[in-house]
Amino acid sequence: MKFLDLAKVYVRSGAGGNGAVSFRREKFVEYGGPDGGDGGDGGDVVVVATDGLNTLIDFRYQQHFKAGNGRAGAGRQKTGANGADVILKAPVGTEILEEDGETLIADLTEPGQRVVLARGGNGGWGNLRFKTATNQAPRNANPGQEAVERTVWLRLKLIADAGLVGLPNAGKSTFLAATTNAKPKIADYPFTTLAPQLGVVGVDGREFVLADIPGLIEGAHEGRGLGDQFLGHVERCAVLLHLIDGTSEDVAGDYLTILDELEAYGAGLAEKPRITALNKIDALDEEMVAAARTALEEAGARNVRLLSGASGEGVPGALRALRTEIEKARGAEKKAEAEEEEGGAWRP
Repeated sequence: MKFLDLAKVYVRSGAGGNGAVSFRREKFVEYGGPDGGDGGDGGDVVVVATDGLNTLIDFRYQQHFKAGNGRAGAGRQKTGANGADVILKAPVGTEILEEDGETLIADLTEPGQRVVLARGGNGGWGNLRFKTATNQAPRNANPGQEAVERTVWLRLKLIADAGLVGLPNAGKSTFLAATTNAKPKIADYPFTTLAPQLGVVGVDGREFVLADIPGLIEGAHEGRGLGDQFLGHVERCAVLLHLIDGTSEDVAGDYLTILDELEAYGAGLAEKPRITALNKIDALDEEMVAAARTALEEAGARNVRLLSGASGEGVPGALRALRTEIEKARGAEKKAEAEEEEGGAWRP
């Protein structure tokens, strides 16, 4: 399945049906009177957050969505049929933006969340509705409301608990493959990862979701390499694992390059809890490991972990550290939600 995290769609709700002008005429019935029914309501265009989806690829092949129009009313007080709704299924984590690509309409973070993008028009009233004591035979009815048309952007931000960041070939895909059942492409050249990958990590009887994104290079925020277009997929993460290639000639420079790109991207990524790890230590001797660790600490890194995704050395400790940060962040979120609900409750 191809990965797509941005799609532009055009939606149109259904127009309401017209009300009917009709009069009751029956043999041997002296007085008839108006009996025109109302028009049916137009259909809505609705987006629903759906489990089991992790791409917007379906919206590449269909971008136009139109709900059904309401049917016109008829005599004998018959109401027209309502138009059919159109349901768009989007992955959990999808943001809905206005046509400008910046104004947020909704953020679908929970399965089953529904957002009405375009509400159908109301059906018009039939002439029966206009009958009064002074107007016994109204000959007017309302037209149905017009349809609503709009263009929106769907932007997917994968929901993961922890995210991997680093330069190309830092060993992120190897780490993901070693700690989860994910099968990312692994090779000895840069940019083997071209789209975000998710995996479920199990540690000490607990699980969390780990996201790997394509590597960043210096100037990614200016569009170099694959750019920073995939950083949005770690915005929702509680913690970042910054992997640094221990075999690099300038580990401190690599470390600072990623920090600069996170800062340039914004969205609070630079302020997120971050665990720094020197990877590929299986390819280094003790002196090289010590020198690389010292260089990172002099560059400002704290509590640098040593690990090897290939051999597994140091990996369990890194996973436990990630889990601790995740639980801390989620606990803070629950506490904030509880305080907000308590503050909004009415007290006598």
